[in-house]
Amino acid sequence: MSGIRLLGTAVATCALLAIQSPAPAQAADSVEVLHWWTSGGEAAGLAVLKQRLQQQSVTWRDAPVAGGGGGAAMTTLRARITAGDPPSASQMLGYAALDWANEGVAADLSDIAAKNGWDAAIPKALQAFAKHDGKWIAAPVNVHSANWIYVNKSVMDKLALPVPTNWDEFIALLDKAKAAGVIPIAIGGQSFQEANLFESVLLTTGGPAFYKKAMVDLDPAALGSPTMKTTFERMTKLRSYVDPNFSGRDWNLATAMVIKGEALLQNFPDSAKGEFNAAKQVAGKDYLCLRFPGTEGMVTFLTDEFVFFKRGAGALDAGQAKMAADIEDPAFQSAFNVLKGSAPARTDVSDAAFDACGKKGIADLKTAIANDTLLGSIAYGYANPPAVQNAIYDVVTRHFNGQITTDEAVAEMPKAVAAAK
Repeated sequence: MSGIRLLGTAVATCALLAIQSPAPAQAADSVEVLHWWTSGGEAAGLAVLKQRLQQQSVTWRDAPVAGGGGGAAMTTLRARITAGDPPSASQMLGYAALDWANEGVAADLSDIAAKNGWDAAIPKALQAFAKHDGKWIAAPVNVHSANWIYVNKSVMDKLALPVPTNWDEFIALLDKAKAAGVIPIAIGGQSFQEANLFESVLLTTGGPAFYKKAMVDLDPAALGSPTMKTTFERMTKLRSYVDPNFSGRDWNLATAMVIKGEALLQNFPDSAKGEFNAAKQVAGKDYLCLRFPGTEGMVTFLTDEFVFFKRGAGALDAGQAKMAADIEDPAFQSAFNVLKGSAPARTDVSDAAFDACGKKGIADLKTAIANDTLLGSIAYGYANPPAVQNAIYDVVTRHFNGQITTDEAVAEMPKAVAAAK
């Protein structure tokens, strides 16, 4: 998830000096892991890794920091590295891994990667965030995609409308749900959730070429274009389908609204699927997993990955080495992602153990790789650097909450991005 900030120069310098100091003593076959996987589906997936390491006599020291966006965890990580007390590994998103590699504090995983075929099996789009100067500095766990919608099938059946495949059909479905007294869209009023909806709307409005031009290339003309205006107009329309109590709601509570039938659908990454699994919901029977209408064949991706930190002399200790190797083991990739709801980070993992939604996620990923429509997520830090991401957050959130008009949002977007670059 998101919420990542760039380090200031002073803090970065302190972090670099601190990490070069001897780290506190730790048993060789143990790992302390900082993460924010505390909800049901996330915790179940993480338990698979814990158990595999325990079977190899590696002691797991859990360091959870709650918060679906990961912002609190990153704050804790910075403080610990600055104090010379890094964890063995930390969950990471987007550009954060590259930031720590630039500071010289991330351990080199290249030998483990070479032994286990990471270069051939992991998509190049993921490698861009897991490699630095040609060296592997992170182990990707999965591939999440932000342009999913998860639909309560019972509610959908009662509305007696077909699965929407374009914007107009989507609006017709939402209108009918609202008329039936069901909350059409479950969402929480947090910046990354609102940005998740924004990127799905932008992709269906402008297509992959516009998405790349505006959000990856950061072209000023695209950022202030009529297509961007249509995107914000559509966001205003979708705001009318959100319940009044959405402010501050965590994403998993929004998922629970869909599971309980209080809301029709949620637009969110496949983390939501892990919550359906934890609630004993069955894909295709209790809920539907669909691409956001108009984005079939496209994938806006994010990947959870673990960065391992240099400790003492800087080499990986035995526990770290075993954990890094385990993360990319195909058996773990399958077992973990079945529970987490995501697709494996390795493209050579069988889909045999996955349900209908999991199989679709794996197939969609391969299609997107083949068609060059695997696009970094805006909401989760894979489209652009953190400073730009936060500038986009600011405009999207203020617009979604009625603090600025559509015309003001379109005018501000290129200015905000330019100031943040």
